[in-house]
Amino acid sequence: MPAEPKYDPVLHVVLHQPEIPPNTGNVARSCVAIGAKLWLVKPLGFEITEKRLRRAGLDYWPHLEWAIVEDWKELTDQLAETFANGRAWFFTKTAEREYTSARFQRGDALIFGCETRGLPGEILTAHPEQLLRIPIREQVRSLNLSNAAAVAMYEAVRQIG
Repeated sequence: MPAEPKYDPVLHVVLHQPEIPPNTGNVARSCVAIGAKLWLVKPLGFEITEKRLRRAGLDYWPHLEWAIVEDWKELTDQLAETFANGRAWFFTKTAEREYTSARFQRGDALIFGCETRGLPGEILTAHPEQLLRIPIREQVRSLNLSNAAAVAMYEAVRQIG
């Protein structure tokens, strides 16, 4: 029997194949702070075990609403309504549209790619109207994953109220 949800998530934050444990930990902490659900799409570049979480001092994980899914299809099946209603937002440095132009709503999904490759091209191609970027100067290759997620999450929460 699944555990009772800890809270009704204001947002869904998706990390597609994250590679660096501290980034995932920082995103998880931000999810607890705003009441978002964290989704991790396998494969992961690390293991999530109770022992590792304790060792990292991640005492907020018991307060986190989260799930690990095997692949992209399982995620889209789980969030079918969100995807069907165009309420999934994909963050990529190649997008033309800035994240502040999106109109976020409760229940939206904010989707981020892995640290070294970003989101796969086939995912981006399938959702051209929902691609968003966080502007950065050309001297910077990209923002740190946890920083980008925090920027997007707090803009969405600001809009939702």
